Amino acid sequence: MVKAALGRVAHAFTPHSHDSADKTDAALESSSRGMRVLAISFAVLMVTAAVQAVIVVASGSVALLGDTLHNFADALTAVPLAIAFSIGRRAATRRFTYGYGRAEDLAGIVIVLLIAVSAGLAGYEAIKRLLDPQDMQAVWWVAGAGVVGFLGNEWVARYRIKVGREIGSAALVADGLHARTDGFTSLAVLLGAGGAGLGFPIADPIVGLLITGAICFVLRDAAREIYHRLMDAVDPALVDAAERIIGTVDGVQRVGSVRLRWIGHALHAEVEILVDHDMSVVDAHAVAVEAEHRLIHDLPRLRAATVHTDPHGPDGADHHATLSTHRTT
Repeated sequence: MVKAALGRVAHAFTPHSHDSADKTDAALESSSRGMRVLAISFAVLMVTAAVQAVIVVASGSVALLGDTLHNFADALTAVPLAIAFSIGRRAATRRFTYGYGRAEDLAGIVIVLLIAVSAGLAGYEAIKRLLDPQDMQAVWWVAGAGVVGFLGNEWVARYRIKVGREIGSAALVADGLHARTDGFTSLAVLLGAGGAGLGFPIADPIVGLLITGAICFVLRDAAREIYHRLMDAVDPALVDAAERIIGTVDGVQRVGSVRLRWIGHALHAEVEILVDHDMSVVDAHAVAVEAEHRLIHDLPRLRAATVHTDPHGPDGADHHATLSTHRTT
């Protein structure tokens, strides 16, 4: 009993290890895996787009041109993400006390801009060809290029989504979903080729406009995702889960505020718990440490948590009276 009590006291005054070397190693490994995914998917999409580009020159298909431009843009999104992953591995400093994980959000802004540019170029070419229809050459090659685009994008989508979910990178998952959408727009090229083969050359620019519309939908979703990250939005289900986890800790009489934010592909938490007002400082700290321990282990992608303890009771006591004029929430 004495040994257990001494161990509890020692643990209470020892910095909690879950936010030190083991968490740093996990973060570095996650970034390394993200970099590998980006390098491989970049190569696959560039080869896919290059094959399509050759057929665009031979056929003059604007639908295929729009798809090719989108695939090039999708491949190029790997560049800002790779830079962000690299920067995010840097250690925190006295200026950037939370580290450099938010570089992923800046990369997201660049990705949104690249998608917007690809939509603009595809729409321009489709409208120009709609006003001046031309016969499509090498129809079967165009159809084949659409299939190649679908297969390349779907492979990249599955790879990015799988690893993105495993390492907790919302940016990588979103980029994977973007690639999947690109795959379906590549299949739409088949419609343009089929229309041209049946003697309706106007089908090609019409499909080009449809692809432009699909790119705009992707642009909207990507912009919304980045906006949420920049505004520190999280899934409310994560807050509910955090409250449930904390509520199971012995000594926690009530759960106060719970704040979560994404920094890169890791969650950080700031929570308040209420404990018995007669509890000693050592015991109250031990409860806080256990709450932090449970959160880090049970809440997916949580890398660090700051737990603040408040006394619960006696009735009518205001333990924050001095701060009442400074608190807005």
